[in-house]
Amino acid sequence: MTKRIAFQGEPGAYSHQACRETYPEMEALPCRTFEDAIEAVRDGTADLAMLPVENSTFGRVADIHHLLPESGLYIVSEAFVRVHINLLALPGAGLDGIDRAMSHTMLLGQCRDFLARHGIHRVTGADTAGSAKHVAETGDPHLAALASELAGEIYGLDVLAHHIEDEGNNTTRFLVMAREPDWTRRGEDGMMTTFVFEVRNIPAALYKAMGGFATNGVNMTKLESYMLGGTFHATQFYADIEGHPDDPAVRRALEELDYFTSEITMLGVYPADPRRH
Repeated sequence: MTKRIAFQGEPGAYSHQACRETYPEMEALPCRTFEDAIEAVRDGTADLAMLPVENSTFGRVADIHHLLPESGLYIVSEAFVRVHINLLALPGAGLDGIDRAMSHTMLLGQCRDFLARHGIHRVTGADTAGSAKHVAETGDPHLAALASELAGEIYGLDVLAHHIEDEGNNTTRFLVMAREPDWTRRGEDGMMTTFVFEVRNIPAALYKAMGGFATNGVNMTKLESYMLGGTFHATQFYADIEGHPDDPAVRRALEELDYFTSEITMLGVYPADPRRH
């Protein structure tokens, strides 16, 4: 039986591209929301979920860090996907005839220079692949979409301009989620460990909790905070560190962290994507 990997969005979304690039042997399952993609793994409809967490140009993906600790799933891999944005239009349409381009607001913002140079007005769509689907369905030769080449392939659109993004290194990081954790060492580019924690209500608790990572030489690549339960005094922290929990330095740092926290939840241990470095 072919295994499935769930993603949020229409077929042709960049999450779909990430699934194809990372797990070409698996069937990609489109889902309406991130919650739906997570639930597809929880109920066994899919084996894995591909979830975007941050973009090199626009920062973190809204809401995703709130969903991960409550998902009941574990991170088993990460994938860095280069986001190339293309101008897609109906077959036979020409660049000179395009006066509007539709896409997710994030992509519209990443192509400001190109759109301004060609006098193309921006039209906000629900998402990238959905915009490509809309262009195909409307039959308007003056309307284009900003999306992946995969979306053009799926919806029968021509690529009028390739790789029109303003930033030359636009990359999205995805996390691959599964029902069961994998704590083994694997991969050739080192390991990553992700966890969330709440500090104890004592003075300088966060500063002291972080001290263990500094003194033990453990590199923390991400530390983000967000509120819990709609209050301003309950804060949870999300962290990525380099290394495996069984590494002596990591073990000592986590032991020190445990002393200054009220709760630590491991979200996953997984190989670093070679493109991380």
